[in-house]
Amino acid sequence: MKMSDIVAQYILRMLDEADGNAEIQRNELASTLGCVPSQINYVITSRFTPEQGYIVESRRGGGGYIRITRVTTDRRVAIMHIVNSIGDSVSSSAAYTILSNMSDRGMISEYERVLMLSALSDKAYGCIPQENRDTLRASIMKNLLITLVVLENQ
Repeated sequence: MKMSDIVAQYILRMLDEADGNAEIQRNELASTLGCVPSQINYVITSRFTPEQGYIVESRRGGGGYIRITRVTTDRRVAIMHIVNSIGDSVSSSAAYTILSNMSDRGMISEYERVLMLSALSDKAYGCIPQENRDTLRASIMKNLLITLVVLENQ
């Protein structure tokens, strides 16, 4: 198992044990797990993002910490949070990651995930110039997610 996976699993365990909130001393955690502090930073910035349902706060200095909070809101609010975090463009790999995380967290069904991935794949945009695909994909992804929220409200 890779060190980044070990760090991520450790942090997820901390979040589970503390009802979705964990406060980490970076150097202390690195020492506990036998890795360098930059490995902790890498895992936090790559695996604990708003798109994946986390809020990360940090405070530097002697008493510094990194606080990770798992966002636990209702489905509609969480989906709108994701819509707002997408921005003007999204790659196919980012769309895959976002939808996989949504599925893992029970925000969308496996059927919805597969259907949306099909609509957002590079294969679906074969006739669109490469430089326009990520912008179009972001627009379509936002519309698909907003449609889920609208349908839920009916």
